[in-house]
Amino acid sequence: MAETVRILFIGDIVGRPGRNAVQKWLPSLRKELYLDFVIANGENAAGGIGITEGTAKELLNAGVDCLTTGNHVWKQKEAMQLLARENRVLRPANFPPEAPGSGWVVLSVKGKSTHIAVVNIMGQVFMKPILDCPFKTLDIVLEQIHPKTSLIVVDFHAEATSEKQAFAYYADGRVTAVVGTHTHVATADERLMPKGTAFITDVGMTGAVESIIGMRVNEVLYHFTTKLPAKFEVATGKVKMCAVLIEADAETGKALSIQRIEREGEVG
Repeated sequence: MAETVRILFIGDIVGRPGRNAVQKWLPSLRKELYLDFVIANGENAAGGIGITEGTAKELLNAGVDCLTTGNHVWKQKEAMQLLARENRVLRPANFPPEAPGSGWVVLSVKGKSTHIAVVNIMGQVFMKPILDCPFKTLDIVLEQIHPKTSLIVVDFHAEATSEKQAFAYYADGRVTAVVGTHTHVATADERLMPKGTAFITDVGMTGAVESIIGMRVNEVLYHFTTKLPAKFEVATGKVKMCAVLIEADAETGKALSIQRIEREGEVG
C-alpha cells in the first residue's frame, strides 16, 4: 500500500489575531486531520505587514513546519537576518540572487520515510516589485529539487486569477500542489488538475472576520473615499482561519485530494 502524506496549507496570517488563531486551532487540527506537515503564509504576521523573528518563532512553535511569504517580506528590517539564518522561512524564489534566504527548501516529514519540498514564487501581474518570470523560475527550481523528492508544494503569491490559473496548468503534473495566496479572499475552485496537481486560486486569509482583508474597516474606507493617506491597523474580534488539506502519494508526488478547511471563532 502506497504511503500517503497529509499536508495543511494555512492562508495569509494577518497580525496577532491570525497568530492567535494558529496557536489555538492548529494543535487540535493536527490530531483531528492526522496532519503530517503544515505550511503557512506568514508575510503579514507582524502587525499586518511583514514578518519578524518573534512572529516567525510563534508560528513555528505552534506547529507550522514551514513559512512562506510574498511581496511584503522585507517590510520589517529584521526579516533580512531572519531569512538568512532560518531555512524554514522562505521568500519568493524569483527575487534576485542577492536577496537573503531562499525561495525553496526540502524538509523531512516527521514519522514518514520521505521529504517534502516547499517552493515560494511570486507572480508579476499587478504586483510590486516585478520579479523574474515565475514560470521560468519554476523550471530552474524543479531541476534542483527533483533528485531529492517528488513531493513539492508551491505557494504562488499573485494578484491576478488568470496568472494563477496559467501557472497551475504550467506546473500540472510536475508538482504536488499549487496553492494561491496574496488576495486574502478564499476562492471556491479547489480541484485536482488533469495531470495530478492539486490547485486552488487563493486559499484565503487567517485574520479578523469584520475587516477589509484583515485591517480595520474605518481607516481603509477613509483611504478609499478621500484618496488621502491612512495608517492601516490590524482588525480585532472574531477570527477566521482559511486553509486547504492536501493528501498526496509520497512516492509519486501526485495529489490524491484537496479540501478547504475553515475555523471561525473568538481566539483572544
